[in-house]
Amino acid sequence: MIARGRNPPVRLTTVHTGLMSQTSIERLRDYLAQLPPQAQALLMREFERALERGQDTAVATLVLDQLRRIVRAAEPDEETPTRSSDPARVLFQPLEPFLVDAGIPIRVGQIRRSSLHPIWQWLGRDGAAEQVREFETALARADDSQAEALARKMQGVAADAIYQLTGPGGGDKSRALARVGPPNVIEDLYSIGAVLQLREAVDTLSGRLPRFLRAFGDSQIASVTASLNVPALQTPQMLPFALTMVIARMTAPWQIIRLAIKMAASDDEIRVAATPFGVAVTIALHDLSCLAASLRFDIKRGRFDNVGENLKALHDGVRGLRTELDLRNDSAWGKQLTSIRADISNALQSEIDSVPGRVRRILRQRAEKDIPPGARIDMTEVEETVALIDFVATCRNYASELAINEVTLRTYSDLQQYVERSTESLVQSLRAADLKARGYRQQQMQAAIRFCEVLFGDDYASLMTRAAENALTGERKSSRAG
Repeated sequence: MIARGRNPPVRLTTVHTGLMSQTSIERLRDYLAQLPPQAQALLMREFERALERGQDTAVATLVLDQLRRIVRAAEPDEETPTRSSDPARVLFQPLEPFLVDAGIPIRVGQIRRSSLHPIWQWLGRDGAAEQVREFETALARADDSQAEALARKMQGVAADAIYQLTGPGGGDKSRALARVGPPNVIEDLYSIGAVLQLREAVDTLSGRLPRFLRAFGDSQIASVTASLNVPALQTPQMLPFALTMVIARMTAPWQIIRLAIKMAASDDEIRVAATPFGVAVTIALHDLSCLAASLRFDIKRGRFDNVGENLKALHDGVRGLRTELDLRNDSAWGKQLTSIRADISNALQSEIDSVPGRVRRILRQRAEKDIPPGARIDMTEVEETVALIDFVATCRNYASELAINEVTLRTYSDLQQYVERSTESLVQSLRAADLKARGYRQQQMQAAIRFCEVLFGDDYASLMTRAAENALTGERKSSRAG
């Protein structure tokens, strides 16, 4: 989609909702924040019209959500409501652990942040109009302790209003539901009502859970199991939210499957799936799938800052599910895990295969007659290639579990051999390089040394640096002697 106006066209064709991680959302937000205010307003109008036409709804919802945040943040402080005085924010505060920003695939135990606004509007318009007005008026005059009491009362009112609309009885409610919002908002409406109804149980669970679950072993599993032993939290609707709270405390979220295995007293997937806690495996697989999508997204855009961390998390998660659960290849869980491994393998392999070509393009020994005066090497490209070589080196640590063992080992070995030969050849070429080509050869040598730092370590890179300096010194002495 292109927004047109006096400002240059703004293209957002690279937005892939459903594949965007939290980091990717932040990058989009940073990009939009850099646009002039006129371009931001123009984009908002374009995407609002797209929503009205029913076109590109996923993209439009994502971009509008980020643009509105940016615009609100840019408003003067005295006009911007604080967290404690924003009625909707106060009302929905218990939902914070479960909220997911637009563009991120949602699973059970999560709620779309974008659904809060239309539901708040529905409450003020149809669901509990009088109570909402009273709440807003009282909240404007309340201190913190009073605000908490007001919030709890209003949360009960909101839960009752949602139950009246979504609960059994009352005939056909489809038209009334349609007034709340589109289907995804209706889906979240049920979850929001359930969480608000059980706010006390949710708060109690939050207080009982350990702050950090670094190693989810037997003692931690026993403690969490005891905390979850509340009938209201073990319903099919609420258990995913309770598990989401547990996962938020875990260093390795995939380990939530150990809770399901413990409850089933078996690692057999059929017995695990037969218990209510089998949803923990579904959650773990979904989160791994989202992490794999985030990895693909970052790789395609040359973002390697978080690749090592994501690779480790994926490697550990895939290995954990494969070793701790007895999964059948033809089962739904087994097929999903196989698909995740294949997606990761394909994304990594295509990028790994491209690295040797980039290295050769930079270090290729061109004949001196083919080097034009003033030729230079793009050092930005060199640093990008360094990041890619480091990426291949990182992949070696996780290659086997992620089904990239052969291509990673072969590529890394080829890179070592080629860079070693090329670096030695460049040292020799520096000895005989004429004045016209010397600067270009020196830049090639600098690039080769950067590659050596990753492939062979600092000691070897220092050795090659001294060799290059000696080659240049020897060449200058030879010139003076002549």
